[in-house]
Amino acid sequence: MKKGRPWKTGAAALMLATLLPSGMGSADAALTEVPYAMDSSNQAGWWTPLETYGTGLEYAYMAYNAPGSAESTHKVYIARRDGNGGWSNIPVMNGSSVAEYSDDLGHNQPSIARDGSGRFHVFASMHHEAWHYFRSDTVGGAPQNHSADMPTPSTFKGTYPVLTTAPNGDVYLLIRSGEDAAGYRSGQLFRWDNAASTWSKVAVIGSSLNKSFYPDDLVFDANGDLHILFEWSAFAASPLRHELSYVKYSPSTGSFTKADGSAVSLPLTPGTADIIQPLSPTEAYVQTGSDPGGPGVQSAKLAVDSSGNPVAAYRYREEGSTTFSVKYASYGVNGWNLQTVYNASETKAAIDITWAGSVPRVYYAKSSGTDRAFMAAPTGGGWSQTSIAPGKPIERLSVERNENGVDIMYLVDVTNRKLYYGRN
Repeated sequence: MKKGRPWKTGAAALMLATLLPSGMGSADAALTEVPYAMDSSNQAGWWTPLETYGTGLEYAYMAYNAPGSAESTHKVYIARRDGNGGWSNIPVMNGSSVAEYSDDLGHNQPSIARDGSGRFHVFASMHHEAWHYFRSDTVGGAPQNHSADMPTPSTFKGTYPVLTTAPNGDVYLLIRSGEDAAGYRSGQLFRWDNAASTWSKVAVIGSSLNKSFYPDDLVFDANGDLHILFEWSAFAASPLRHELSYVKYSPSTGSFTKADGSAVSLPLTPGTADIIQPLSPTEAYVQTGSDPGGPGVQSAKLAVDSSGNPVAAYRYREEGSTTFSVKYASYGVNGWNLQTVYNASETKAAIDITWAGSVPRVYYAKSSGTDRAFMAAPTGGGWSQTSIAPGKPIERLSVERNENGVDIMYLVDVTNRKLYYGRN
């Protein structure tokens, strides 16, 4: 299974391995250095820069920021690993040139999906900007600029595009839209109809006066239903967010429901959404360009368990703490159950989760130390922590469980400007 989806410069490759905890039922984890230069701006917490494909032979597509023509810019590429382990570098094209944009940490990073026909879809470098959308015109070809194909007014401004592919080959996009004059920034869901090769807007998922919507993740289950994860901040923006929320969309019926199956009306607000992490007594919405301190959410990812129920991993700063802990949320007969996965030191805005047959795997990165990237899994009454990149100062990551039941890892070493492909 993929992550919640059944069917979720010439340097020599560097291989390393680390043993998983006993009883995890998995082979050793291994990393390979992607043989292309990476830009220092290739770092985000919300993005979906990794796509996998294939049973037997495994393909991986890693969208990333490469060095630009100046230190303050980057170019957009897809590092492609074929089923035999060979690498090729696919440019994302803006006309006759490789797409190039100004650096903007936490915003101007790419997200990718591969549709059922084998075409790449890439959204890149969008921080409250018009569409920067690229799509392959041929199967596996270099994506070309198709921004004009998006079905929105010319005044549209978008941020934080996250993508996933449906079992039928359609692609879904969740993105924040800026309606600043009206005092809110909404979350909007779009669908690429793979058979018709057209985009349409499905719905405004969330919109609330004096609030901003932050997309986190999209995941399909075996029934073809789409699970959606998001959070809120004070308008217009804040690095500290609140009320991590969830909704499920059934494309076959057009209905939106909470995890318990009860129907909801759109657009959602903090008061009507299915809230995973409620506000603590001292938690408050504050509009600020820097971290205001206090409790709150920062980055989250989603998977579904073997029964199709949502499970989430997220970073949350508890009341009285100065660091962000790693949390796990699962849904059962008694509602949302919240657990602490790790809280011994500060973590980075890097997190992901997969469902490994019968247990979750939570991936996160510490802010310091010789080993920084870890996988956590439940053991007994607690969580085991396993280093997945010994000696590597990993600061950002993304993980997908591929069709062969292997977790494919996208690991970013910002300090040394290296990108790693991993199998776990």
